[in-house]
Amino acid sequence: MEAEAKPLIQTLELKEDVPAKIVGPAPCVTFSGEHQGLSVHVVWNGRCKDHGVDNVGTVPASLSTYLAVLAFKPDVVISAGTCGGFKAQGAAIGDVFLGTAVINHDRRIPLPSFDKYGLGHAQLLATPHLQAALGLKSGVVSSGNSLDYTDKCMEIMTAHGAALKEMEAAAIAWACALYKVPLMCVKAVTDIVDGDRPTAEEFLENLHSAAAALQSTLPKVLGYLAGKELAQL
Repeated sequence: MEAEAKPLIQTLELKEDVPAKIVGPAPCVTFSGEHQGLSVHVVWNGRCKDHGVDNVGTVPASLSTYLAVLAFKPDVVISAGTCGGFKAQGAAIGDVFLGTAVINHDRRIPLPSFDKYGLGHAQLLATPHLQAALGLKSGVVSSGNSLDYTDKCMEIMTAHGAALKEMEAAAIAWACALYKVPLMCVKAVTDIVDGDRPTAEEFLENLHSAAAALQSTLPKVLGYLAGKELAQL
């Protein structure tokens, strides 16, 4: 979402790519610059022309990732954003997590082999040294296309030890896997999934707090990546 991307764009002093690196009709918008010797590109999914809101969910995320990998040919993709967190897995509002793996909790296809395909379990880039250096938490990221969830969704998330619930990482992982580009997830917690649901006002307030946590943490993540091989992370 723009609210998640804008603080980072401002902190890193990135500039919108003009002319666009990804041309229409794809709605995503890209920003580029340098940070500690790294070439950094931030991709925002853009705004829905029909409804005037941010494009969210797995479809825009997958499309944006596919096109961005083609345009920028990155060494690493980082899925950065906000999420719900599970208290049972140690999450609290404002925590920043590194993802260890991704799953889909609402892509249920109860047919032989399609069930595993639907779950889409995939490992993320291992970053134990980065986690220790920055004192971040870690856990499984579960993706779906709804802000809320059903009892079946909760059953799947619990069974696979999900620590975080959001709306794009598994789709981004699928697109990255096509080009064998390693993926990291850096996620800030806005609400507690296995707790009381926040009001819309509380959620939006938490969203800004979580975006600020990302703004603080992501430059440190990038700084740690600078000059290192993937095996050193």
